[in-house]
Parts: sequence; C-alpha cells; structure tokens
Amino acid sequence: MIKEVIVVEGRDDTVAIKRAVDADTIETGGSAINKQILKRIALAQERRGVIILTDPDHAGERIRKIVEQGVPGCKHAFIPEEDATRKGDIGVENASPEAILRALERVHTSFEGRESLISLQDMMEAGLSAHPEAAARRMAMGNLLGIGYCNSKQFHKRLATFQISREEFLAALTQLEEGGVKS
Repeated sequence: MIKEVIVVEGRDDTVAIKRAVDADTIETGGSAINKQILKRIALAQERRGVIILTDPDHAGERIRKIVEQGVPGCKHAFIPEEDATRKGDIGVENASPEAILRALERVHTSFEGRESLISLQDMMEAGLSAHPEAAARRMAMGNLLGIGYCNSKQFHKRLATFQISREEFLAALTQLEEGGVKS
C-alpha cells in the first residue's frame, strides 16, 4: 500500500489507480475544486502526504496548480500523454497499471522558490527552447525526467521546483539524443 493519498480528478481515475496499486485517493471532481476538497487534501498532506496525479492535459495542469497553491509541499507524479491516451481521449483512467506504477515510482517533491540547477542557456543548448523541435524535445525530456510536458518557461520552473540535478538532466539529454525525438 502507498502511504500517501493520491489526488486524482474523478472516479474513473480512482478505479485505474486501484487496478495498479493499493492506495487511497481524493477526487477533485474536475477543475471546479472547492474549499472543502482542498481542506481534505490539506488534512491528508498533514497526516500521510499527498501525491498529485492528474491528467496530462491543460485541465489536469490547472488542477495540479490549484492543489499545489492551496496545499504546498505535495508530491507530483506524471503519466506521459501517450501512456494516458486511448481513442483520442487523454486521462489517467486510460493509463495501464504499468504506466501508473512507473509514474508513482518517479514521484517528485515540489520545492517552491528554489533556484534552478539548470540554466535557461542550458535549455537552449539542449534544444529545449528557441529550437524548431523544442516542443517535441521538451515532451521527450519531460517524460524521461518524469516531470511531464509544458512550455519552455514552465519546464525551467519544474526543473527548479523538482530540483532536477545537472546529472539527471544530462543523462536524460544523452538518452534523448541516442533515442531521437518521438513525436
């Protein structure tokens, strides 16, 4: 059993989580998170810890930000978009138990306000910004690092927030370069 409570968007996500692992969940009910749900998440964070595992789409990112702002210090797990997509529908509920386990094995803790160990110049040199394939490269790097996909500015912030080390960054970059970018 996972000690932390996993925050998901809905009932189908809870079903998918329970197929993969023995864990308790809190469902946000989508992006209309109310104060009562945030209080439940805060209590879970205080008593057991929280892992946020939302859909790899815009709405999931919005929910992740709302929860993180309301309940600082949560852990984050990310499922790559291709592992959470079935018949054009993106969501945790579409992920296989193996994909969910992989995401939970690569949990990151948020450290707001930390300085990034990776500079914007490092990102440019790695082709993660100001590059014709920057978006595809960020998606691949986000998947390799387990921090999900986002725009260049947010990617740099996540590198800092999750304190991705230079060694982790360079190892993922080497893996990206050896494997190429998967679109």
